[in-house]
Amino acid sequence: MDAASVTLLTISSLKEQAGEQPLVAFVHCELQSRSQRQTKAGKPYLVLTFADATGSFNLNAWSDAPLYEAVASIPDGTVLGLDAQWTQNQYGVNAANLAWERLSGDELETFFAGDAVTAEKQRRDWETIVNFCAGIRDPRLHALTKHFITELGAKFRRAAAARKNHHARRGGLSEHVAQMMRTADLICGAYPQLNRDLLLTGVLFHDCGKLWENQYPERGFSQAYTLHGEMLGHIPLGIELVNKLWRDVAEWPEAKDWLTVEPASETVRLHLLHLIASHHGELAFGSPTLPRTPEAFALHYIDNLDAKLEMVKDAYAQAGELAEGIYEKQFPLPANLVDPLPAFEG
Repeated sequence: MDAASVTLLTISSLKEQAGEQPLVAFVHCELQSRSQRQTKAGKPYLVLTFADATGSFNLNAWSDAPLYEAVASIPDGTVLGLDAQWTQNQYGVNAANLAWERLSGDELETFFAGDAVTAEKQRRDWETIVNFCAGIRDPRLHALTKHFITELGAKFRRAAAARKNHHARRGGLSEHVAQMMRTADLICGAYPQLNRDLLLTGVLFHDCGKLWENQYPERGFSQAYTLHGEMLGHIPLGIELVNKLWRDVAEWPEAKDWLTVEPASETVRLHLLHLIASHHGELAFGSPTLPRTPEAFALHYIDNLDAKLEMVKDAYAQAGELAEGIYEKQFPLPANLVDPLPAFEG
């Protein structure tokens, strides 16, 4: 295959373009993990997970394929250039006539720099987060968000919003939180009884435990697993983190001026913790308590709305058409999607 005539795609572009007809393309990606499986006939195979700045995909390496033997000498974290005829169906991405090579030198550095479009979007989203936090008027919440951004901003910018389904990429948490802040700001305009400072702060911190549950290294796009993330989960971790940061800012010199501020600081802290604890909305979905305040209900629905619309966007890009304008159901969405109605243009 002539390398000069083959397109280099990101993983997100591959998922958007691959379908039933073979697509010849290169993909640069990091081998994130491998899992040993067996077919119904008892034959072994590997499920390999590859990732880049835009997302991830699984690829089956069957026991009679050259990749199955080769991957034994390719450690996790290795960056590969995959050259194949790609197809995609309801079960995922497939590769025929697959060839691969390890990236090195300038190609490797370009890969770790990430997709330029994704990087620029995440930079703008981070600016959105910082600007909204700078506008918080409550001095306790302003100090808390400033302290968090200063101490953990870099770690925040590397985290994903999830391991799969939505914003499951390095920097995805910044994208998710920025969009939620934009929505929260608009909703507070429509419902002025909402405490805007509290809601914006709750948006910032609702998934802050994912700095440990869905974290990425400083160099690379493989999402790590941690004992804290596995044994506690992001909601308890978020509550613990906010309590720690609150104790920090309580020691600042300006904190003495907060003693007479209403509502009382302890009440503000409790309401913020409630937003983190209840944001999944239901006990069955992992929240240790149910929403009990207007801001808690608003945060839950804002979070769910952004996650669902991200899933819908990805589903339109990746799902096969069952008929004109009707697309295959994509987990975890509840049904087949239908083309949206275009806006009236007059």
